[in-house]
Amino acid sequence: MSDDAPTEPVSNGKIPFLQKVIYGLGALINNLLSAAIGGMVIVLNLGLGMNPALVGLLSALPRLTDAITDPLMGYISDHTKSKWGRRRPYIFVGAIASGIIFALLWQLPEGQSENFYFWYFLGGSFIFYLAYTMFATPWVALGYELTPDYHERTRLMATQNFMGQIAYLIAPWFLWFMQNDVLFDDMLAGAAWLAVIIGAFTICVGVLPAIFLKEPIKHVQTGPVPGEQFNPGVKGFLKGFVTTVKFKPFLLLCGATFLVFNGFMMVASFQFYVIIYYIFGGDTSIGAEYAGWSGTLAAISTFVVIFIVTKFSTHFDKRKAFFFAIGLSAFGYVLKWFCYTPDYPLLMLLPVPFIAFGLGGLFTLMGSMIADVCDMDELNTYERREGMFGSIYWWVVKLGMAAALAAGGFLLNATGFDVALGGAQSADTLYLMRIFDAFIPALCSVLAILMVYWYPITEQKAHDVRIALEARR
Repeated sequence: MSDDAPTEPVSNGKIPFLQKVIYGLGALINNLLSAAIGGMVIVLNLGLGMNPALVGLLSALPRLTDAITDPLMGYISDHTKSKWGRRRPYIFVGAIASGIIFALLWQLPEGQSENFYFWYFLGGSFIFYLAYTMFATPWVALGYELTPDYHERTRLMATQNFMGQIAYLIAPWFLWFMQNDVLFDDMLAGAAWLAVIIGAFTICVGVLPAIFLKEPIKHVQTGPVPGEQFNPGVKGFLKGFVTTVKFKPFLLLCGATFLVFNGFMMVASFQFYVIIYYIFGGDTSIGAEYAGWSGTLAAISTFVVIFIVTKFSTHFDKRKAFFFAIGLSAFGYVLKWFCYTPDYPLLMLLPVPFIAFGLGGLFTLMGSMIADVCDMDELNTYERREGMFGSIYWWVVKLGMAAALAAGGFLLNATGFDVALGGAQSADTLYLMRIFDAFIPALCSVLAILMVYWYPITEQKAHDVRIALEARR
């Protein structure tokens, strides 16, 4: 693997604000594609009548291949040598490919069987996620390299998270757009047009980080012994992969992320049913509208949360900031049990700002903490592998999403939900929906706090690691 020789002194760790924003555009595309693929699959159930369990499998199965393709892409990116850098060529090509394939994926032919739609969408999803990986993995790794400064890393990740939340400001309205009978004949037509719009936007905006950002680190091949070379290839990939997944601080961050994100995504797909069938008695139109307002408030709240968590982190510590943010999020999930009521529908908005501390805090802090992990790993191994760390971490995120979507489908079946009943769902079904929606993500959040409690890299530790690295370089 390659060690890093900075082209400028590490004391110059500030990043111009415009460059932070451009990097953040990658987060906007990353989150938009993620939110779209997760939120639009409801069309397969409500628009095509596909079994919810099959819909869940369609969300989960393609993500299993990411266990191989994500680390492989990270390894390839770490070892790429070109005049454009290690990351930028893949970001450029991946953005274009992702946009085209996503638009094509949702051009579903009418009048086919459930089996046909399942295999059509499954095959298309595999191809889409390959292109998505080509874009996302190098983009993530680039963010870990842009600055060595402990707090500037948090500010960079706060900016990109802020930009990425714009996607969640828009995504809650996807269902309203797709089922709008004024614009479209049916939900399938709405999904087809929405996919074209998202695909075009992905291409136009996704290429900007590749065009306007520059990789600030010059890479040279070195080893623990002067002159020793690290050999790329299958053996090098396997060695790097094993070393990465065995690094305890990294595993703790991955575990906490899986729990927080899994809990959030489970209710992101599940709460539509609670809102529509419990609060509004099966009225899809008004339920989609209120869900849209809830999602909009969540996105606006997250913008504020990012600012609060960033300030909290710079005054205290990243780990304490995590406890603060995820603790408030867990409280918000429990609050849903009391505030989701048909008698006062607007009360459903009350838990939203608290829940926003979950993802708002998670993705502001985790990218910054993993950049610190990359430094400690280099100190131990003489290797730099931002691509490998980033790819495995984001595979865990995507695995959490896949697991949540799949679990959401099976849990929905477990409640006894039947789409044919409309607003006449049984009392037991509605009760179980509410239990799953409120308390599963709350439990996940508490477990995540326990994991980060054992995370060892404090600000002082990170500072000591940087001093040791620069002295060795």
